[in-house]
Order: sequence, then C-alpha cells, then structure tokens
Amino acid sequence: MQFVKYEQRGFVGIVTIDRQKALNALNSEVLGELEQTFDSISLEETRCVILTGAGEKSFVAGADIGEMSGLSKAEGEAFGKKGNDVFRKIEAFPIPVIAAINGFALGGGCELAMSCDIRIASENAVFAQPEVSLGITAGFGGTQRLARIIGLGKAKELLYTTNKMKADAALALGLVNAVYPLESLMDEAAKLAEKIARNAPIAVRATKKAINDGMQVGIDEAIVIEEKLFGSCFESEDQRNAMAAFVEKRKPDPFVNR
Repeated sequence: MQFVKYEQRGFVGIVTIDRQKALNALNSEVLGELEQTFDSISLEETRCVILTGAGEKSFVAGADIGEMSGLSKAEGEAFGKKGNDVFRKIEAFPIPVIAAINGFALGGGCELAMSCDIRIASENAVFAQPEVSLGITAGFGGTQRLARIIGLGKAKELLYTTNKMKADAALALGLVNAVYPLESLMDEAAKLAEKIARNAPIAVRATKKAINDGMQVGIDEAIVIEEKLFGSCFESEDQRNAMAAFVEKRKPDPFVNR
C-alpha cells in the first residue's frame, strides 16, 4: 500500500490515509487501497476501526481535482461509482468505524466521514461540500448522507452555497459527536474504540446492522429486522456467559466473540 496504512492495536484497527502532499486527497489509487484495506480487516481480531488522515492539516481535502478535471460524462459517472462503492462498503462494514477528523474534511473528505458510524473532530477541522463551485455535484454520497444526518434544509444550504463550517458548528448540527484539541484527538478516538471493543462483538455487529437496515425501511419492517437480530444473539456464548454473570452478581468474563 502506497497511500493507506493499517495498524492493529489490540482489538482496534487504525486506517490512515497518507497522501500528505495532496492533503490526503482521494484519487483512484487511494480509493482502491481503502477498499483493499477494509477487505483485509479480520473480524476475529478487530472489533472497531478508526479512520483518519496523516498529518495535522487534513483528514481528506476532497477528491483529486487533477484527476477529475479531464473526465468525460461516462468517466465521471464511473469515478462517482468507485467512490460510492468504497464508502458504502465502509458504511455497511460489520463493525463500527470511527472517523477521527484531523483538519480539512472537504468534498469527498466530508462524504468519507459521513460514511462512518461516529465522527469526532479536532478543533481545527473544517467541513464543506464545495462541488457546485467546481461545476459538479457532490458525487460520493454527499447529497444523500448530509441531509440524513443534519436535516434537509441545512444540507441544501451547505450544498448550494459551498459554505465552510468549523468544528463547533458541525458539532451544533450533529455532523460530529465531539470536538477535541488536535493533540488529543487520536487518544480520544482510541478510548472510544476501546470502550466499544470491550462490549460483546456479536451484539455490537447486530446492533449496527439493525440500525443501518432499519433506517432504509418503515418502522413496522424495521422492528422485525431488530427482532431477528435480537434473537440471533441468543445463540452466542458471550450472551450466555454475560447474562449468567449478571444473574449471579459477578463480573462477567471477557467477551470471546463466539
């Protein structure tokens, strides 16, 4: 991998986009490496993933304009599909993904962050969808996920105007869950990931699937999805051990992902 690095720390995987000379901008090669990296993550060894950018300036400063500038209509559609396929893979990844947003999250960078389950940002983070100022639409899910996260009216305002938004404003809108000083961002991401990783992995995965699948359908169908996933947890060794410990008023054994 030239641009995407992976590190395993206990049950937490850390994915870092490292293309600092281009502020970690997304080109076809970076998107391909991101896909390969997520495909290679072991669900036996990993219970939560942190996704971040290298350096102190930028999470991801967007898709690579140099690559996009000469695309034809068909090539533009194909590039959009490539990005959407990768981001959808991250959104539907079986275990939680935390975006640690360390600086610029513009265009494709904001879209990448929105494909993650939880977003935390550094105080110097800046968010925007500047695509219409470049003669294009958001192409990696921005027109869809932004409205779902912050509401239709505000999403339309940001997409139509290309206004930049600082971390505190993103927090107020619910685009991010928390804001931290840059120097403590990764430590806070690790604390959050480790707290998630201490819980029953099968139950966490089922919870993510219940939320994601349920949000795509009506409430009546959604609660059936939840019921089935709830029931599936009763087949696990972790459920039996944890509930036995609760009934017996003792500390449960560590979860074993079975």
